[in-house]
Amino acid sequence: MCIDLSNQITITNPVSTKRSYLLIGFLFLLLIILFFLDLFLGSVNIPFRDIIHVLFNPSKAREEWVTIILEFRLPKALTALLAGIALSISGLQMQTVFRNPLAGPYVLGISAGASLGVAILVLGFSSFFALGNLQNLGNWAIVIAACSGAALILLLILAVSFRVSDIMTILILGIMFGSATTALVSILQYFSTETMLKAFIIWTMGSLGSVSKMQLNILMFCVIFGTLTAFLSSKMLNALLLGESYAKSMGLNIKLSRIIVFASTSILAGSVTAFCGPIGFIGIAVPHIARMTFKTSNHLYLFTGTVIIGASLLLISDVISQLPGYEKILPINSVTALLGIPVVIWIIIRKRKGASFM
Repeated sequence: MCIDLSNQITITNPVSTKRSYLLIGFLFLLLIILFFLDLFLGSVNIPFRDIIHVLFNPSKAREEWVTIILEFRLPKALTALLAGIALSISGLQMQTVFRNPLAGPYVLGISAGASLGVAILVLGFSSFFALGNLQNLGNWAIVIAACSGAALILLLILAVSFRVSDIMTILILGIMFGSATTALVSILQYFSTETMLKAFIIWTMGSLGSVSKMQLNILMFCVIFGTLTAFLSSKMLNALLLGESYAKSMGLNIKLSRIIVFASTSILAGSVTAFCGPIGFIGIAVPHIARMTFKTSNHLYLFTGTVIIGASLLLISDVISQLPGYEKILPINSVTALLGIPVVIWIIIRKRKGASFM
């Protein structure tokens, strides 16, 4: 469903700077609590005091607990934090550029494009490489493949935007491009080997716990770079939020602005999809939660709120997926869908009642 709200969007200021700082402080404290909660929960019961010792003074902790925390739980929690930040900022940028509340990396097919890049690497070359040889191509190969797939979809959307002025038409075409990439992935799955197909299906379910230290370092680099790019473009996004005609009157280069935003989104969504699989609904839901919390459409505040809320929401999803007391872990994509779908439904109902986007 596509909702045109381009005529209803206005830049609003936060209720007060003091209130915004208090909200940021409270949300940051909540993020820290959730981060340590994610470290605390798991199939092995480790006292909270010992977790603190592992993090700050490992010599006082048991060796097996040091291994569990530093080798498994901490990388998974950091992955959740980084993925939540990346997907949330991607969604905020797409909603601003398309001026539509349902725009996001998952809906627009950006995640599907990243999946296509990984599918071509994993499934397309399965006839020429054994699984072990394919993994030897390196983590950067997976990231480059995923970011290239995401960039391909965004470039197609960008090419259309140069010829079509209607923003809603561009959004619909973006969804169609995403559907086309999904069809190509299905064809690759049909002709792939059984071993490769099983590995790819498991990857599509989404996972935060299978990211290695090397992959985590690459993901961290990509997220920091993409996030800084997004923060530096906050004024540009504020201008785009008021419409392209107004932005042009302010001297903004629309084509360059779209390229910067699309490049940042490709890096953020592509890197997360490469290592964690396609994770949906975070990019749609979090920007709206940030707008409701801060009561503003100023991206300088929204970026900060989106970063903290996005990281917190994915940490909550990871906690839920672990089903405390059980050894099995739910696919993270299923949990984020259950949390994000009610927000999407609320957006649609709120719009039908005549409420504005911001």
